[in-house]
Amino acid sequence: MQDINEQLEQKRAAARMGGGQKRIDAQHAKGKLTARERIEVLLDEGTFEEWDMFVEHRCTDFGMEDNKIPGDGVVTGYGMINGRLVFVFSQDFTVYGGALSETHAEKICKIMDQAMKVGAPVIGLNDSGGARIQEGVASLGGYADVFQRNVMASGVVPQISMIMGPSAGGAVYSPALTDFIFMVKDTSYMFVTGPEVVKTVTHEEVTAEELGGALTHTTKSGVADMAFENDVEALLMLRRLYNYLPLNNREKAPVRPSGDPSGRMDMSLDTLVPENANKAYDMKELIVKTVDDGDFFELQPDYAKNILIGFARMEGQTVGIVANQPLVLAGCLDIKSSIKAARFVRFCDAFNIPVITFVDVPGFMPGTSQEFGGIIKHGAK
Repeated sequence: MQDINEQLEQKRAAARMGGGQKRIDAQHAKGKLTARERIEVLLDEGTFEEWDMFVEHRCTDFGMEDNKIPGDGVVTGYGMINGRLVFVFSQDFTVYGGALSETHAEKICKIMDQAMKVGAPVIGLNDSGGARIQEGVASLGGYADVFQRNVMASGVVPQISMIMGPSAGGAVYSPALTDFIFMVKDTSYMFVTGPEVVKTVTHEEVTAEELGGALTHTTKSGVADMAFENDVEALLMLRRLYNYLPLNNREKAPVRPSGDPSGRMDMSLDTLVPENANKAYDMKELIVKTVDDGDFFELQPDYAKNILIGFARMEGQTVGIVANQPLVLAGCLDIKSSIKAARFVRFCDAFNIPVITFVDVPGFMPGTSQEFGGIIKHGAK
């Protein structure tokens, strides 16, 4: 029996090493954590229960049958964040560049199915080069299975994607179907086609950072909600966001008792909004002074700045905040801000989070670019 236990422990040690020490060192050299280190930072200490640690791929082409690594490039399981259940998958870039195979997809689908069964959120830590080319259509079929789960879980349990490395081709669509996307500056990218393909087809010269870096997606495209300096900061902020969210659409968001009394007076609010309607003021200051403990978790702070969205607490209860920002474009609504606010309100609606709206808006942005861009359709949202 002891012999079997030793063999099991050796297999576990091999699985924990992923693609080997050399590749782990290369990951660290880029300023990135490994898949397992990320889970350790994200979850409460000692709560992670791993599933399918010894799963290996089934590919027999291109000499792959002799090249098997236990776990197959993704670490899956469940654990706790501040004592609340969460299911997690973390792609391991040290194993085949985190590329998705059929079995890799099956592991992800398994935890997503279980998350929907028990009613707990899913967090995906994405660090993948895309589909595993040796498996061809089988790996693309794996993506389809994951997308199917994303769609089924939408509005049932919160889904959060953390882009912590490259995410190209099919790998970007799953995060796009989730509720929130966070990125890490300088190490994470999202694009459907990479810079080389863009150059070949359209003759545009563009770097990976310009095409799909964290700053591009948080300021220009609005694909990502927030960007952080490094892996640790990103994971700690993800823990903070998790505190505001309910486990599923049938439960209430957690109530966190606050020492901030509901009857608190703030006399500065009397003079915050100027008497002259043409003068601008900072709506963010008003939000911070209104909510519990001045704690406002703003989402998409650098995109469509003429509207503010985010989570806060009132009497310890989670609320969604939507507010016009007079400092930017006089608080006018345009296509980008309409989409940003509508998506957020839709999330709050699905998970029974009350929405507080601070209104100070002159109306919709006029102009041909807005009309041609479909302001009627987007504004109606």
